Amino acid sequence: MASFPPRVNEKEIVRSRTIGELLAPAAPFDKKCGHENWTVAFAPDGSYFAWSQGHRTVKLVPWSQCLKNFLLHGTKNVTNSSNSRLSRQNSFGVSKNKPCEHVIDCGDIVWSLAFGSSVPEKQSRCVNIEWHRFKFGQDQLLLATGLSNGRIKIWDVYTGKLLLNLMDHTEVVRDLTFAPDGSLILVSASRDKTLRVWDLKDDGNMMKVLRGHQNWVYSCSFSPDSSMLCSVGASKAVFLWNMDKYTMIRKLEGHHNDVVACEFSPDGALLATASHDTRVYVWDPHIGSILMEFGHLFPPPTPIFAGGANDGWVRALSFSHDGLHIASLADDKMVRFWRIDEDHPVQVATLSNGLCCAFSTDGSVLAAGTSDGSVYFWATPKQVPSLQHLCRMSIRRVMSTGEVQKLSVPPKLLEFLCYQM
Repeated sequence: MASFPPRVNEKEIVRSRTIGELLAPAAPFDKKCGHENWTVAFAPDGSYFAWSQGHRTVKLVPWSQCLKNFLLHGTKNVTNSSNSRLSRQNSFGVSKNKPCEHVIDCGDIVWSLAFGSSVPEKQSRCVNIEWHRFKFGQDQLLLATGLSNGRIKIWDVYTGKLLLNLMDHTEVVRDLTFAPDGSLILVSASRDKTLRVWDLKDDGNMMKVLRGHQNWVYSCSFSPDSSMLCSVGASKAVFLWNMDKYTMIRKLEGHHNDVVACEFSPDGALLATASHDTRVYVWDPHIGSILMEFGHLFPPPTPIFAGGANDGWVRALSFSHDGLHIASLADDKMVRFWRIDEDHPVQVATLSNGLCCAFSTDGSVLAAGTSDGSVYFWATPKQVPSLQHLCRMSIRRVMSTGEVQKLSVPPKLLEFLCYQM
């Protein structure tokens, strides 16, 4: 099987430029298991980058310093072992005005990471708000880590100190996502088949358990306005949840195998999901229709043989902040960059044993983690969004598909606004 449609010449596809790499330290006691980098994350304000190095450790590095060292040292490793300039800054208690590197021992294998920041005027949803152990200010930046033993630990990014230890899941916490509205609502997805909603402004009180998945939950993602949550997992499951009422909106049907990743577009009009059926689907989450299919094997496997046994399983995806590009990682040792209106990659890169990926806050860099605990970085496709696209995003941030369809505008414009390419 091929990695591209027959009409696409692989040699003509642009190769992504390597920016740099962060290599994991040598495994303690030569351990070969438990060193996977299951998760990478950028802080919402672009100040920090975090990744799981395997063997219980998470590394937090100032992103600006990281980029500077990449520039100075080419593609050489800049944060590995004692010869790193960043490593010599590793001291706790440094103020946020001078970001420093931290290495955090989480006590168990880390499967998920998420940054969260607070907006003081955003009220807690809890009933009792008279007294709290923690009072999170506007300048607070938190890191949530989901562990193999089912625990979730919340850390202060600026000091590296442990703030909260959330205990309720009975299996691996596979993914974490903060509500983008600054409320410090955290949702966790677990192999115990549940999603749990936590209020960190109420000292980490667990507010709700979302049930519906019949098997492992692999990933979850908030819509940009925090009103909707997508969760995906084993047995082709894709669920959409109303996060005001904590009820299921709909189940999306279309994938033929386990769904392992999901993410909304920046305007909330699109939802991308990646599956072991070797496909990435782009949905309209408001009406549940598939708008675009990105294939990773050609000819694609039939539903009966939907698994990517021939090195085509899609592992991860990330939506760019320009709303135009999606990155995907597959087991055929390739990173692909897609335009939302093209059915073939516009840029590719080579990566062995990739497990996770994320766009930087400004969208200029893609970070991808591997099974040996390392991270690799590439320059992303450069494109100036059209004025039409920027206007579309502005409209779709505040209007659902149903609301757009009621507008008195020409059919062609209606199709454009609804991303019906």
